[in-house]
Amino acid sequence: MGEEKAAARVLVADLDGTLLGGSASDRRRLREALERHPDIVVVFATGRSLDSVQELLRDDALAPRPDWIIGDVGASVVSGARMTRLGALENRLRAGWPGTERVRAALRRFSRLVYQEHVPQEGRCSYYLAPEDLTEDLKAAVRALGCSWSYAGDRYFDVLPAGAGKGQALRLLGRMLGWDRRALLVAGDSRNDLSLFHLVTRAVLVGNAESALVSAVPARTGLYQSCLPGAAAVLEAMERQGWLDRRSVVIGYHRPPVRWHEGRWQTPASPNGILPTLQAALVDERLDAVWAAAHVGDAPLPDPPATATGNLPLSLLALSPKRWSGYFHRVCKETLWPALVSQPHLIEDRPESWADYEAVNAAFARHISSLAAPGATVWLHDYNLWLVSGILKAHRPDVTVGLFHHTPFPHPEVFHRIPAAEQLRDSLGQLDWAGFHTHDCADNFRQLLLGGTSGLLPRIGVHPLGIDHQAVAALARTRRPRNADETVQLVLSVERLDYAKAPVHKIRTLANLLHHHPNLQRRMRYRLICPPPESGIRAYDATRTELERSIAELNDRYGTSDWQPVDYIPHNLSFAEVVDHYLAADIFWVASLADGMNLTAQEYVTTRSTARQPGVLVLSRYAGVAQHLATAALLTDPYDQDDLEQTLHMALTMTGDQRTAHMDNLAKLMQFPGPLQWARSVITAIRAEPEGYGDEGNGRSGAKS
Repeated sequence: MGEEKAAARVLVADLDGTLLGGSASDRRRLREALERHPDIVVVFATGRSLDSVQELLRDDALAPRPDWIIGDVGASVVSGARMTRLGALENRLRAGWPGTERVRAALRRFSRLVYQEHVPQEGRCSYYLAPEDLTEDLKAAVRALGCSWSYAGDRYFDVLPAGAGKGQALRLLGRMLGWDRRALLVAGDSRNDLSLFHLVTRAVLVGNAESALVSAVPARTGLYQSCLPGAAAVLEAMERQGWLDRRSVVIGYHRPPVRWHEGRWQTPASPNGILPTLQAALVDERLDAVWAAAHVGDAPLPDPPATATGNLPLSLLALSPKRWSGYFHRVCKETLWPALVSQPHLIEDRPESWADYEAVNAAFARHISSLAAPGATVWLHDYNLWLVSGILKAHRPDVTVGLFHHTPFPHPEVFHRIPAAEQLRDSLGQLDWAGFHTHDCADNFRQLLLGGTSGLLPRIGVHPLGIDHQAVAALARTRRPRNADETVQLVLSVERLDYAKAPVHKIRTLANLLHHHPNLQRRMRYRLICPPPESGIRAYDATRTELERSIAELNDRYGTSDWQPVDYIPHNLSFAEVVDHYLAADIFWVASLADGMNLTAQEYVTTRSTARQPGVLVLSRYAGVAQHLATAALLTDPYDQDDLEQTLHMALTMTGDQRTAHMDNLAKLMQFPGPLQWARSVITAIRAEPEGYGDEGNGRSGAKS
């Protein structure tokens, strides 16, 4: 029961404007913090009645659960656990109350006083009143009734029993429960919270507090005036008091490992990729880790069940759809992504949306800071959070911050085409560690920072990520290829819709191939599994339009009643279905203009080798995995149309023995660490002490991790 808690720490806070004030993300963080610390006694000190508080708790998923409720501006006291009144205590608070009807009758002559007819209230009378109508005559009339009054928000006038008030109720409740005044932390925003501030030694004025309260509270040791609004200020005050036990590892990624879809939480279909990789690492309790991610939506969501997260510690930062659109759809995808994939001519300057990118990164930095224990390890991911390191290190120099780039990292000349390149570079320079899949990307990062700073550089590590080989192999053993036709070779690509994957280049290559080698007509088919990105990303609209037009033209030109050169699947499939396509495909074709590690290539090789089936991997030399496979794959240059065609033709004409040897060679090289081993090695690298200056003589450590 709530009242049976040890009272070493008691949070006493107003509701509207305080616990309920601020953004949804701050309110969620506060609620999560209180849930993680059930030893903190929570006391609502509110003008609301019991009925109103119960309605709030029923309808507002972000409202904390109270142990005690001081309601009706201090005229009511309720057990939050049982929702029962403390009759004896309320009788003392309401002693001498003349009753609602007598109060209303006595004050009826004040025409500017408007009774709050539809507001539930007990042991008080609540009115609306403009500041200029709070006259001495009205105050005298209240005193003549043997009552006291409270005024807040330049609008709310409450007539109370003479012995009632938030401070008086808290004093009586604390005495009854044996609370030490030094255990109390008070938070408020309105003038009717003033009596609370006079009672305790530790208190916080939230950033949105009324000026009338701020001016009335005397400055003293233990009083903190926050710049943050509502819930954020309360959370900040609890942190300052050392009340919150925080995590030793905080992982920051813009997406959570589960998503709310069609009324339920859903997990990723594939065992591979950043989401399941981090999820595998975080369920290791020895890490004492938490995942900070964004939730996009105006309405709060129910907490993900443990069955959906695998007991994953998850802390969501709520963002409005409008803020997300400016941050992700405009800046991330239209300004930053073209630079990352070395397509600077596609970079769009979005000054109207840059503020959204800055705001989201600042919110992530605050969110991560609230979760990170002193000296914690913070592991950020990708370009979406490039500004977090600078903001976080300015306020939390005690934490160690690493950032892993799952994407390519461009040459400095391309990076400098980003409108805010200097701001981004300054933030990246505050990292303690930066990680990449390839040495080329690591070198680009190093050269970027060397060209613009005389300070210490982050340590840099190269950690290529592998797939969950055992999971893929186990699934492959249970599946069978679908629509197998030995007379038609199947060429397969599995990729999201993105111009960086060069899907249109590949359709043009097929057109040239069928034109130059008519004997391949009806002898090969290209299957493109290409699910669309989330809605709202305009950067890919032109790619989709051109891709679908090119496919239609090619199929119209060469297709027959029983054969089409291109089989286009523009939607998501389950991972089991994808494995079926791997098993059916004679050739896997990756032609990215730039790519991260590219895990689908690893999945294809693992699937085929597990099933002891020959196959061919045609791989862009600009995919990260290509740098680790050397010439074991058939490397191709997506910028050279002739090379694309010739390499694909080479794959189609390889003999069975050549394909068997080719696949065996690839399988031997697929020795990349799996998700859990990879994640542990990266966290170890971030935490490692600097070993000295690097080869350039200007870095925290130039040694590869």
